[in-house]
Amino acid sequence: MRVRFLGAAQEVTGSMYLLELAQGTLLIDCGFFQGRREESRQRNRRLPPNVVSADAAILTHAHIDHSGNIPTLVKSGFLGSIYTTPATRDLCAYMLRDSARIQESDATYLNRKYQDDPDFTPIAPIYDEEDVVRALGQFIGIPYHRPFQPLKGVTARLINAGHILGSAEVILDVEENGQTRRLVFSGDLGRKGLPIIRDPEFPPTPIDYVVMESTYGNRVHASVEQMHDDLERVIRETIHRGGKVIVPAFAVGRTQELIYALNSLTKQGRLPPIPVYIDSPLAISVTEVFKLHPECFDAETRVFLEEHGEVFGFAGAHFVSSREESLRLNDLKGPAIIISASGMAEAGRILHHLRNHIEDERNTILIVGFMAQHTLGRRIMERRSHVKIWGVQRDLRAHVEVLTEFSAHADRNDLLAFAKACGTTRRIFLVHGEPEAQHPLKEAITVLGHDVYIPSRGEAVELL
Repeated sequence: MRVRFLGAAQEVTGSMYLLELAQGTLLIDCGFFQGRREESRQRNRRLPPNVVSADAAILTHAHIDHSGNIPTLVKSGFLGSIYTTPATRDLCAYMLRDSARIQESDATYLNRKYQDDPDFTPIAPIYDEEDVVRALGQFIGIPYHRPFQPLKGVTARLINAGHILGSAEVILDVEENGQTRRLVFSGDLGRKGLPIIRDPEFPPTPIDYVVMESTYGNRVHASVEQMHDDLERVIRETIHRGGKVIVPAFAVGRTQELIYALNSLTKQGRLPPIPVYIDSPLAISVTEVFKLHPECFDAETRVFLEEHGEVFGFAGAHFVSSREESLRLNDLKGPAIIISASGMAEAGRILHHLRNHIEDERNTILIVGFMAQHTLGRRIMERRSHVKIWGVQRDLRAHVEVLTEFSAHADRNDLLAFAKACGTTRRIFLVHGEPEAQHPLKEAITVLGHDVYIPSRGEAVELL
């Protein structure tokens, strides 16, 4: 038995792991790498041949850095089934088509903008909507805790990871050479106490090997209780300056959490009247998917729903669908909140809003999620004085606020609790994290008695 770490190894995006067994190969996740533009295009276009020839795949959740390259996988010749939770399947039906549309839109814009530049190479989308539709035909929805066999001799279960709607940890019981070994792929782990979805579960023991995320392995988040206080402060300060709050937010999870928080603050009378624009057709569609899966909601959200009748809408909230409506936001006068995708500010409508608002010191750019290296979101989070948007350098004059308590990722304490709950293991592999987060976490987990290893991208490790 061997596992190949083909993405999100000593980095946070592009999740892709290949389990090689005597009876076949099983792919866990097939996500988009997000980073430097040209490197991203090259890596996302060219999937390794052994990934394309895999016999089956399991998807942990719908975020694009985990699911985004599944259409490329199928386009390249993958014929197997793609197992995931019903909520993730429903989310991907919107998210992957949106990914194709964004690729086409960005390519059209850039090709037109730089058509007279002799050094510019025209850009083509990696896949289109037809590729997405074909890929969706290979999805199979499996509810939490229901055993299934993706390969002969492999019994799998998906349990709640508590990260976003439908997110899952993958439990694999593998029979090989007369013995059974248990592998756990954590996917992205969530935090206790976050609104809307249920808390993450600990995997059943005994466990032989764990492939575990480490995104915030060197950081402890502010309390969830502080979330509303900080959000209220940022909004009030921006209103006082007469500015707008621009929020790059993932369409899945983060946008819904923000809407829920703004809804709560509004109903409590803690915010003055201010229009809120959710400028993301994908986020609007995803919010409808949330409504279809109340089985994923926590008790607090169910009570809120019973008392108020609506979780994701309130007076002053405007859902923006069309391109024309989005463009009209450029002419808004006075304070407002604009929430738009993508979460790392690498594509989509958020780029237009950043371009139009980043040089005005009255405005605030609010960061509410992880920003990978070499993304525009990371450069803004680092408060660099100048950033490039579509190749044009802009002065960063707007205020930048970072609220880590909105993160849907487990922090250092959550990750240590997860490792401890795994009991005695043969080895824990740390993935989906940058080295500065992974090494302190490795030391802390080693103290718990585990053998911990940090694989590099492309590395293959024998599981004895």
